Amino acid sequence: MNKMTIRVPFVDLKLQHEPIQMQLQHAIQSVLEQGDFILGQAVSDFEAAFAAASGATYGVGVASGTDAIALGLQACNIGAGDEVILPANTFIATLIGVERAGAKPILVDCDRQTALIDLRKAANAITPHTKAIIPVHLYGQMVSPHELLNFADTYKLLIFEDAAQAHLAERDGYHAGSVGIAAAFSFYPSKNLGAFGDGGMLLTQDSDVAQKMMRLRNYGASQKYFHTEPGTNSRLDTLQAAVLHQKLPYLSQWNRDRLTIAQQYDNELAPLATAGIIPMENQSDTGHVYHLYVIRVDDSCPIERQQLQEKLTAVGIQTGIHYPIPCHLQPAFTNLGYQPGDFPQAEKLSKEILSLPMYPGLSSSQVKEVVAAIAHAVSTSKTDKLKEGVGSREWGVG
Repeated sequence: MNKMTIRVPFVDLKLQHEPIQMQLQHAIQSVLEQGDFILGQAVSDFEAAFAAASGATYGVGVASGTDAIALGLQACNIGAGDEVILPANTFIATLIGVERAGAKPILVDCDRQTALIDLRKAANAITPHTKAIIPVHLYGQMVSPHELLNFADTYKLLIFEDAAQAHLAERDGYHAGSVGIAAAFSFYPSKNLGAFGDGGMLLTQDSDVAQKMMRLRNYGASQKYFHTEPGTNSRLDTLQAAVLHQKLPYLSQWNRDRLTIAQQYDNELAPLATAGIIPMENQSDTGHVYHLYVIRVDDSCPIERQQLQEKLTAVGIQTGIHYPIPCHLQPAFTNLGYQPGDFPQAEKLSKEILSLPMYPGLSSSQVKEVVAAIAHAVSTSKTDKLKEGVGSREWGVG
């Protein structure tokens, strides 16, 4: 069987890396020559640079975005007996991070137009044990900082941002990572700022949180062989930090490229709105950094999401679903006691959403090709259904 030709990949990292390949190789070679592979100079340099770019005071690099959440919550003194509010439609790492910190995750529904946490639903979930809220800045768009700050002030909660998909995103005059007491970032390779493997960081304005985070990531040690608290081994590799630091100066332009691509998608897809193809709403204007470009295939569309994805795959266009199963329906977390129907918007979205190719370097002609393929799939499905309807009537059915 011939391998299918991929005409438009979901992500193409080569387009980012090839123009700066010499810089990346030099940065890696410098670490090899220096030999400071664990918590080397490149780590502290990148921590400071990324914190400054994000409007934060301190950055603490760790092994993954999941660790940034789990250890970051601990560094904020959130643990056993505390409840933490988070959306049901996030990547499972958010939920895992809360549980690993020893706290109890309290899930709430989302806004169907943006997929961001619904703060009205969050207000209904607050109990005397609620200590924090984790707004997930999903797909590259921030939850409104003004609304978050008012919410946190009203209910006396900490804001701990999950900004894994929102590097340098902006809204209401804030950068992602500068709103709450702390924020977790992931540098998974496909992120807007991606490493050559796993990596993460906690940003904070609080020196005590930063100092505790530095201890927790390094066996709970305040100095070598002197351990003040139970910690773990979760350190951002020096090699990864060196790579990330070289890529950081290009991030703003890469984000602008993503926005331009998203705006073209919006324009090209607009005629399909009446056919049930609805892009997720951008409420952040140019502050949205479009880690993902997501559409909804809603009930009025003549083709179902799975069928549309299959048709796109058949013509060499890769897509994704972020995320196909909400957290409360994951088999690993039946212990939380949630049931199907508890979060109807998240459940509805999980059956509608489709992520289209999105990355710096995606060409205008490729965007047109993706949208043309969607339009063709919708059109042919509509025609097929009309034919089926005629046939049914001819046979006296329906």
